[in-house]
Formats: sequence, structure tokens, C-alpha cells
Amino acid sequence: MSADHARDPCPIVILNDFGGAFSMGVIGGCVWHGIKGFRNSPYGERGQGALQAIKARAPVVGGNFGVWGGLFSTFDCTVKAVRKREDAWNAVIAGFFTGGALAIRGGWRHTRNSAITCACLLGVFEGVGMMMQRVFAQPQMAPAYPEAGEPLAA
Repeated sequence: MSADHARDPCPIVILNDFGGAFSMGVIGGCVWHGIKGFRNSPYGERGQGALQAIKARAPVVGGNFGVWGGLFSTFDCTVKAVRKREDAWNAVIAGFFTGGALAIRGGWRHTRNSAITCACLLGVFEGVGMMMQRVFAQPQMAPAYPEAGEPLAA
């Protein structure tokens, strides 16, 4: 059983994933562009340069992450509804459609390559997740059977 069973229903999870991806993108964009703005500013203005870079670019990074997360979640919900299954293939298929949808303005070749790359990336994520679940799964205790002649414990 996967952890997806504890998630919200599909229309709600799309907004939830969009917001979570946007937040991660903004936080990562603050760190990335803050360091970049700090390094590219003159010595006396490094703090101001970092702040200007964060204000200019972090919302853009957050928006890009949010669009990816929202599209992926939308495609994931659609694939679950069409296949009527919840397994790792849903994420791979949703990744294929997400990568293709985000690259569609670049032409057929770019769309195909981006879709395949995104599907492979999601396949690796799902595979690593499945391996980690197996590695860190609690071993099942074998049932203790009474020896011959011993009374059954209540």
C-alpha cells in the first residue's frame, strides 16, 4: 500500500501540490538567487544586491515550480481516473505528459525529448522510493506457534 491513500481527493490535491511546489521553489529561489546576487555585487552593496536578486527572481522560480507541480498533479489524477489503479506507473505517465506539455512550444522534437526525459526522471524517483521502502520496512515477526502439548495463550 502506498502513502498516496492518505492524501486528499484529487481536486484538492492539485491545489495542495501547486502550493507546495510554489513554496519550495520560492525558498530554493531565495537561497539560490540570494547567493548569486551576493556574489555578483560589489563589496559595499552585497546585501542590497542579494535582496534585489531575491525580489526579482525568487517569485519566478516559485511560479515555475508551481506550474510543474500543478500540471504533474493534474495529470496524475487524470491517469489514476483513467487507469483505475494507484501504482508507480501513474507517476511515470504523468511525468511524461507534464514534460511534454511544458515543452510543447519548442516543437515536436523538443516535446518528445522533454516528455521522455521527465518520464525517466520520475521512473528513477519511483524506483528509488520503492527501494527505500523495502530497505527501511520493518521486518514482520513470525507468528509464535505453541509447542506440541502447550496450552494456547489467550
